[in-house]
Amino acid sequence: MKRINLFFISFLIILLLISCSEEKERSITILATTDVHGVILPYDFIEKKDLDVSLAGVCSYVKGLRDKNKHVLLLDNGDNLQGQPSVYFYNFIDTASPHILAEAMNYIGYDAGTVGNHDIEAGHDVYDRLLKEYKFPLLAANAVNKLTGNPYFKPYVVLEINDVRVAIMGLITPSVPTWIPPELYSGMEFRGMVETAGYWMPFILKEKPDLVVGLFHSGWEDAENTSGTKGSHYEPGSGSVARSIPGFDIIICGHNHNLVNKKVVNSDGDSVLILEGGSRSENIVRADVIIHGNKARKKGNKSILGSIVDVEKYHPDPLFISKFTSQKKNIDDYVNKIIATFNTSVSSRDSYFGPSPYVDLIHTIQLEITGADISFSAPLSFDVVIKSGPVTTGDMFKLYRFENMLYTMSLSGIEIRKYLEYSYSLWYNTMKGPSDHLLKFRISGNGRPVLTNGKAWLKNQSYNFDSAAGIEYTVDVSKPEGERVLIKSFSNGTPFDENRTYMVAVNSYRGNGGGGHLTEGAGIKKEDLQARLVESTDRDLRYYILNYLEKKKTIYPFALSNWKLIPEKWVAGAIPADRELLFGK
Repeated sequence: MKRINLFFISFLIILLLISCSEEKERSITILATTDVHGVILPYDFIEKKDLDVSLAGVCSYVKGLRDKNKHVLLLDNGDNLQGQPSVYFYNFIDTASPHILAEAMNYIGYDAGTVGNHDIEAGHDVYDRLLKEYKFPLLAANAVNKLTGNPYFKPYVVLEINDVRVAIMGLITPSVPTWIPPELYSGMEFRGMVETAGYWMPFILKEKPDLVVGLFHSGWEDAENTSGTKGSHYEPGSGSVARSIPGFDIIICGHNHNLVNKKVVNSDGDSVLILEGGSRSENIVRADVIIHGNKARKKGNKSILGSIVDVEKYHPDPLFISKFTSQKKNIDDYVNKIIATFNTSVSSRDSYFGPSPYVDLIHTIQLEITGADISFSAPLSFDVVIKSGPVTTGDMFKLYRFENMLYTMSLSGIEIRKYLEYSYSLWYNTMKGPSDHLLKFRISGNGRPVLTNGKAWLKNQSYNFDSAAGIEYTVDVSKPEGERVLIKSFSNGTPFDENRTYMVAVNSYRGNGGGGHLTEGAGIKKEDLQARLVESTDRDLRYYILNYLEKKKTIYPFALSNWKLIPEKWVAGAIPADRELLFGK
């Protein structure tokens, strides 16, 4: 009898244990940063001022959360190696010391990351070095080694925390070749996001994960936040993957610098949480996950809640700041080095209304470096001023924001004109009278410019507003798009012939098809662009600008005044109002 009772009691205990095990809830928190763009320390090395956000603030938040909750995964979505002199210095100047970004991310304790297009832009020497320095895997399933057919970076990683198996797949925007010279990603090709996600998902599901996370360096593109304007590059990758490739529970996006926290339904009828966290260490995306029961990937056994954390609310971690004291001094010494003297201030604001000293200084340097017939360039910083007097290395990050190479390309006269037609169609409205806007603004439903804090938004990105130097021309904004530009001659008086071929200086972003000026505008096929490349610098253009200014010592910036907008009275009347709309009083 006692044996029967003992057996019965044991049986009940086993049943109870099984029942409890079945009902066990496991919770984890996933955090992610994206598009940090070198904002590691709470200091802007370009504007020389303190910042309210940085990875030091991220560190504070992460430390605080981990003190309360040990079950935290920290991810990053790429585009970290461009933007601030802090990363440029360790990318290209001090290449012997440990990279400040690797040291910072290792200190905070990142668990995985995805590579971004601006990380690839730094070149093999930089990202290959960081692959070795990071204490976490770098992902990108669709960046494929041409020789082996295997991913150059890891396609995915499976991490286990609090008995929860989390599979993380990394993808990068496949548009990298549209913006970046091929030598910077030699041996690699970039495949479509949907096809790659579809290929790797069965491998991931064989790992029996409880949760599948997509870490995609590609923006969330849908009808709510895609302008669809001419000149914008539409990338449907993240949205298409979320809806058409079942298996993902969470997709964390990047690249577009937007804030997104929403759920969509995929083709199997399952909910997918979409998160995107802005840029420059301003936000952290957070997903709180509860797994109900023990059956991996059982339908409906997960609760997932998304949120966005404002990093400004968290003070920089003092130990983090202390750790990078010597690195900050090294960067300060670099950016504060005086390289030349400007006899007058230059402002990018002037660049939107005609020839300006700001853009024309870049034109002048590009023409001198390349010996080309014509230069194309745009204001790469929306609203900056370089003041008269001593000019430092840091000021050159205002003048030239990106690490583009300088190309010399061959274009026919008619392609040059079409290129300019395309550029000015992004830039200027078609004026029907003197009361119309000159600039092309984003327009609301009532036909008026969209205002934020009293300021209007340009319809298209200002870094695509290319003008030309080396030729004399007019832009008639009263005429339809495509019929505005009249090239009169070269600036030295030589006749301009639309049927002849000329050498043109242009940055590598544009030369590889970025912005659409050469493809949609000039009508050159994307696959034919490399055949038009005559020569490329082996370093970024900012490096050559620095050398140019150091040799000249004193710079006298002035507008070349080689092009003008007509009808002049209409334009002159429109400029004051449009300038106030764009920049405020």
